[in-house]
This record gives sequence, structure tokens and C-alpha cells, in this order.
Amino acid sequence: MTIIWCRSMADMDGMTMPGDWTMSMTWMRMPGQTWLRAGAVFLGMWVMMMVAMMLPALAPVLWRYQQWASRSAHARPARLTILVGLAYFSVWTMVGLAAFLVGITLATLAMQQPVLARAVPSLAGTVVLMAGALQFTRWKAHLLACCRGSSGHGGEFGPANASNAWRYGLQLGSHCCQCCAGLTAILLVGGVMDLRMMAIVTAAISAERLAARGKTVAYAIGIVAVVGGLLLIVRNI
Repeated sequence: MTIIWCRSMADMDGMTMPGDWTMSMTWMRMPGQTWLRAGAVFLGMWVMMMVAMMLPALAPVLWRYQQWASRSAHARPARLTILVGLAYFSVWTMVGLAAFLVGITLATLAMQQPVLARAVPSLAGTVVLMAGALQFTRWKAHLLACCRGSSGHGGEFGPANASNAWRYGLQLGSHCCQCCAGLTAILLVGGVMDLRMMAIVTAAISAERLAARGKTVAYAIGIVAVVGGLLLIVRNI
């Protein structure tokens, strides 16, 4: 689902491609830069971006966990809460690594195959359309319910120790990444390092997680994405 292009003004310093679109510099090496260093730079920016984007939705969960851990006589609530957060964002780091590997592969193919490059705008619309449709599936509803219900009434967290804190953070991160799959795809299509896209996706994720009627919000987001995807496809026919 990872796509390699960007139309945002923030990425207009990229490479102009056949089909009248601009490939973001995110998916290219700087002069003299190795792919290892480029990947490290990308992951560093990705992690900072994910921390900024996911904290509004994650903070209430971490607060509830810290409150629960503080009631255990032998627990260190601050340390355990930090472990949960580190495990959670380690999952997002792996997602970022996968996005980078797929992204640079698709970028290389687009630069080598003009036919593929011309199809990119329509493919972008298709990705947005599919991401919108995903908002209406039972799979999405189940994952959203899991994320919204991460209240941890003792049994969910297990004993208050480092091993269980790390395990809970990994589980939380896995559910979150799956729940945000469609919105993450839209972010990658629209401009992975674009501040405006980050703000839009952050607002969407936070709203469907924290609003009183999260399922309704998810449907509304899906409608907007489907319409936006169709407009992108029609515009590039």
C-alpha cells in the first residue's frame, strides 16, 4: 500500500515525472549518501512524525496504564509506562522501515518505466479510494473497537512487570497500526513528510479514537476519502 509520490507544495523540490506529478525527495538519496544512511534519516523522521501524530490518541491509554500500575505495591509506574510507549513506537518503527523499502523500490521502478510513472496519479486515487472503503469494513470496526476499548481493567495488562508492559505495548502498537492502515496509506500517498497531511491524518485518527461516536466518525472519514479518491481518478483519466 505504500506509494512513492507526492503533490504537496512542501515536496515541490522533488523530481518532475511523466504524468505531471512530482516525486518526493523522501524516496531519493542525496549526493554521496548511502542507502543505509538514507534509511536511517527516513526512520528518524518517521519516528518523530509518529510520536507527534499518535500521542493524542495514545496519551489517554498510557495515562490509564500508569494509574493502574501505580496501584501495584511493587510496580514502578513511570518506568513501566515508558516501556509500554517504547514497545508501541517500536512497532511503528518497523512499519516505517517497510514503507521505506517498498517506497524506494517503487520509486526506482517509476524512474525506469515511463508507462508506470504516467499511471501514478491514477494509482494514487485508487489507493485513497481503497483506504476510504476500508473504513466501512467489519475488520476496521473490530480494530477500532479494540483501540477505543484499551482501558485495561487489570486483566488486560497482566502483572505489573517489565515483560508484561513491553508485551502490552507491542499488542497496542500492532492493533493501532492495523487500525490506521488506510489512513497511513493516505499519508504516504499525499506526502509522508508534509505537515498539512500530517495534521489532517492526525485529526482523523484522533477523532475516530476519542470522539463519543467513533464508528460514525470513521464512516465520515471513509466517505471523504472515497470521494477524494474518485476525484483523483477522474481528474487523471
